[in-house]
Amino acid sequence: MCGIVGYIGGGNAAEIILGGLKRLEYRGYDSAGAAFLSDGKIQLVKKQGRVEKLAPLLKDVRSFAGIGHTRWATHGEPSDANAHPHLSDGIAVVHNGIIENYAELKAELISGGAKFLSDTDSEVVVHLLAKNYGGNLIEAMRKTVKALEGSYALMAICESENKIVVARYKSPLIVGYGDGGNFVASDEPALAGLCRDISILEDGDVAEITADGVNIFDKYFKPVTRAKEPNLAVSASLGLEGCPHYMLKELRETPLSVEATVRAFDGVKDNLSTVLKGVKRVILTGCGTAYHAALIGKRYVECFARIPAECETAGEFRYKNPVIDNSTAVFAVSQSGETADTVEAARLALSMGAKVIAVTNSHRSELTRLATAVVPVAAGPEICVAATKSYTGQLAALYLSAATLAGDEIYSECAKKIKAIPAVISETLENLDMRSLAHICASSSGVYFLGRDLDYAVALEGSLKLKEISYVAGEGYPSGELKHGTLALIDVNTTSVVLITDKSLASKSENAVEQVLSRGGKVAVITNVEEAEERFAGKLPLISLPACDKFLSPLLSGVAVQMLAYKAAAVLGREIDKPRNLAKSVTVE
Repeated sequence: MCGIVGYIGGGNAAEIILGGLKRLEYRGYDSAGAAFLSDGKIQLVKKQGRVEKLAPLLKDVRSFAGIGHTRWATHGEPSDANAHPHLSDGIAVVHNGIIENYAELKAELISGGAKFLSDTDSEVVVHLLAKNYGGNLIEAMRKTVKALEGSYALMAICESENKIVVARYKSPLIVGYGDGGNFVASDEPALAGLCRDISILEDGDVAEITADGVNIFDKYFKPVTRAKEPNLAVSASLGLEGCPHYMLKELRETPLSVEATVRAFDGVKDNLSTVLKGVKRVILTGCGTAYHAALIGKRYVECFARIPAECETAGEFRYKNPVIDNSTAVFAVSQSGETADTVEAARLALSMGAKVIAVTNSHRSELTRLATAVVPVAAGPEICVAATKSYTGQLAALYLSAATLAGDEIYSECAKKIKAIPAVISETLENLDMRSLAHICASSSGVYFLGRDLDYAVALEGSLKLKEISYVAGEGYPSGELKHGTLALIDVNTTSVVLITDKSLASKSENAVEQVLSRGGKVAVITNVEEAEERFAGKLPLISLPACDKFLSPLLSGVAVQMLAYKAAAVLGREIDKPRNLAKSVTVE
């Protein structure tokens, strides 16, 4: 989940590395650092905290080559010492991933006299490189990676060689080809505007990068050419467009996300329809917000196509022995397309004969490269760590995918309905007033989101968002489960938010509202069911949504619960766009 970037050439390496790290900070912001080659010496700069803290430390650095790192801590707390790069005997290394056998390697290295200065798993790499170095850095890297277990994207520089050496295994790494210099990074955004072409390295690749060229070797250390592709990366707009936070800006972009995703689906529908022929069972998988979207996708498949559908978190699915064959379609949902658990779940499904459909907002990701078919989410860049417009984009993509599986008649009907929904989302955003409820939630000891069927899936998303950015504890529950344990948590200090968007189930969830009230708990209702609005008007906080088809209601209620989380976090003065301990792209287990 860390971000890494490297440059070698005729430009100002310090300026280029700093800019790349700023564009990668969504991957982690516990600490940041960089190492530069200058006059045969390595200059090392690293600091706990945000990338911006590096800027004053780099203003006097003059170098033709460097590597940089922005960290999301896995092993060792955020600190100056645990920040990357790590240095040993004239070699500096940055690492994204996890070295699973680091404890054994560290013990062996210490017994050989190595002195460790950090608590990270990554530091074993630089000591191994120093141990294996005999005048050829890429040869040392080749020997070093043979000893590593886990996942890694590595960059190394050495005082005696004018090059950057990199290696990749189960962590993304791309090479960029520029005029008068070359680049390497963990993600395309780092290279936005810097180079015309890129190559995506594959698992097991090792490469050496100089100002004049790039040499790539495969896992057998044989020279190999990786296809060059146009660099399409565009930096996310740093303008807030009058908003105090990126999360609010991106919430307001939700209608555009849905509209663009619907439009993009037109280009893949025919291929998806061909891939889905003969499918008798669907499994949907993802992590976090993507899992919540997949839960709704499961109901779409069941209701539209009337075939069995299951939904599991990718971290659980990948370690099972699932019952899968070539009549199974696995929808792997991931905003980044690099989520480690989701990628490995997809890889497992493919190995067992399933058809894998990637649903992702990143169209050159590991997930898209291995998938049988890709359903694009066209949400555009998200800067805020908490997913908003990508969630509703995923819902739109899954809605149309399920309709495609159901056949032309149902697809035609669904396509017509969803093309009208961006305007309804815009209406929702214009009329939402969450200020009073946000204050109530912000002062609560716990907030419990309740709903049935599709509303339950949205309840899970509401609870996750509130925890992510406001740090208020709580859970999402099926409202029918309230009596089975959750009522024990209800008191005057808790708040329950009940979602009611399905008229046929409204009375069941209304009963949950009454049960909470009878036990002294605070309760609010988010609904577009007229009868529920009439029942609770003037009695409790009521958030009214526009009427719409029940299967599209999650695109409205999802926006509502995300806005509630945003407002509650603002009341509490949280750092909304970069919540503590979290990163946007989860590339480690």
